[in-house]
Amino acid sequence: MNVRCNILPEPRFAELGATLQERLAQVAAAITAENFPSLLDPLMRTVLQEGFDCATAHEGTVWLADAAGEFLSPAFNSGPNAGRWVGKFKQPLSSGIISMVFASEQPFIENEVFKNALQSKVLDHNLGVQTHALIAVPFYFLKACRGVISCVQLNHPGAAPDSLSGFRPEHLLCVEQTAALLSRLVEYRLLSNTVGWTTE
Repeated sequence: MNVRCNILPEPRFAELGATLQERLAQVAAAITAENFPSLLDPLMRTVLQEGFDCATAHEGTVWLADAAGEFLSPAFNSGPNAGRWVGKFKQPLSSGIISMVFASEQPFIENEVFKNALQSKVLDHNLGVQTHALIAVPFYFLKACRGVISCVQLNHPGAAPDSLSGFRPEHLLCVEQTAALLSRLVEYRLLSNTVGWTTE
């Protein structure tokens, strides 16, 4: 027999709802690519890494939009070159597939993405790599799309892609589920900190 757990809103909290929403909006506005890593506890980092591994990606990135709506900046990257570009690189929202995913709020998956004219080659050129396959999904928290979570399979420019398996639809599902789970964990942390309900 299935028994439903019915939890109703506490009436005494109703009058505080507007205050809480206002405060959470301020919290959301204060989150940047620079300070976002401080929110990532070991569990969140594990969720990200396991999601990228599930997708057979070489590495993955959390991108956040800036307050002015001009750029996406990497807030987290799981790859060996993270120190070379996280906190330094900015992807204009006017170009590139990652920016398209943010603007459209639609997931993207493509193999041999280096053949796609929409793909920005700037970061690949800076790092001396070639993005062979790309998955990118919108990243939401606190009731808005705030960025993108992407993962890639990389190759060396000019090298044969024979050893790269590419991405399949089930890999996209892995990344979508990872983004949804990270969203809930981030929201839980922000809400807990806002109301003073923490275990740390």
